[in-house]
Order: sequence, then structure tokens, then C-alpha cells
Amino acid sequence: MISIKKFTFNPFQENTYVLFDETKECVIIDPGCYESHEEEELDKFITDNELKPVKLISTHSHIDHVLGNKFVMEKYGVNLHVHTKDLDTLMAVVTYAANYGFMEYKPCAEPTNFIKEGEELTFGDSKLEVRFVPGHAPGHVVFIAKEEKFVVNGDCLFHGSIGRTDLPGGDHATLLESIRQQLFTLPDDFVVYCGHGPETQIGFEKQNNPFLNS
Repeated sequence: MISIKKFTFNPFQENTYVLFDETKECVIIDPGCYESHEEEELDKFITDNELKPVKLISTHSHIDHVLGNKFVMEKYGVNLHVHTKDLDTLMAVVTYAANYGFMEYKPCAEPTNFIKEGEELTFGDSKLEVRFVPGHAPGHVVFIAKEEKFVVNGDCLFHGSIGRTDLPGGDHATLLESIRQQLFTLPDDFVVYCGHGPETQIGFEKQNNPFLNS
């Protein structure tokens, strides 16, 4: 059974997730930790719970979701898993990080593990289904835990809102279609863990999200 721990890091108030099960293996999703106290908070949880990180995985590679990639990769000796269509997004971060005030940003090693749509990512006794949900970012994916009935969906769907589409590689119509085809096909009781803000549910968003009910 997968357990999930959420952290909120950096000035963008980005949600970082650690998923773990009874084997103590865990995956880290979208580490946004930038300041040393944020890194320490993440590491303390992992250490206190005797967890073993085995994968670092990205929903997408905008700056607020990758600030901690280098720290996680070097601290735990794990490799980054990202969709190939988001590699350019990841590599571009170093060119503009200072513009957002992240003067000490250091890029991680270029990934060699590429996530494919429809594959299953495993850790411990658990697995996550990958779905390709572009529109906010060109290589955006989400991670679905079917037995536990939740999805870690990055910046696609929010409580009463959707991800912005005015960044490079974004497209409003594509995002709406992606949500309808890849997220709204999940059961209504699935919990949606978002890249920012609180959790929501698929059924609630089907009925109430103004961007998807027009």
C-alpha cells in the first residue's frame, strides 16, 4: 500500500511528494527544495522513516519543480526519470534561473532514463501508471496509483483551476483535451495531488471546474 507525504517548497509554493510503501523503498516526485532548510526537511523525513529512495521522477521540468533535482540525485544516488519531450524544458532552466532570483541554482546531470507513456514505474511492492498529459509543458506526465485511487498530476489540474499555458511549450486547447482524455477518464473518487495548492478529486473537478465545464 502506497503512502504519500507532501512538502511545500520554494517561493512558488511547489508541492514535492515522497511515495513509499511497507518495503521502505520510496520515489521522490518533483523536488522543489532550494534552501538548505528545505533540503534538511526532506532528508529528515526520509531518514526518520528509514526510507530508501530508488527513483527521482518528474511530472515536468519547470524551474519550481526541479530546484532540488541535483540535491536528490547526489544525496541518494538515484537517477532522474523524465519524459523525453521535456528534456529541453529541463535543460533551459539554467538559462533563466537567475531571473527568478535563484542565483545558486545548479543543474543536475543530464538524465538518461526517459519515461514512456503507458509504462509502469515500480518501487518496492508498488507501481505507478504513467499517462502523457501535455499542454502545461510539452513532456508533462502524471503518475497513477490505481489500488490507492490517487494521481500525482503536477500542474495539469488544480482545485477549481488548470495549469497555465503561456509558458514555452504550453497550449491551452491541448491541456484541456489532455485532462479530459487522461484524467477525467479516472474514477470520480480518485484523489488528485496537485503541483500547487490543496488536493482535489476527479469527480469534483468534472462537476465544478470552470475551465472544463464551459
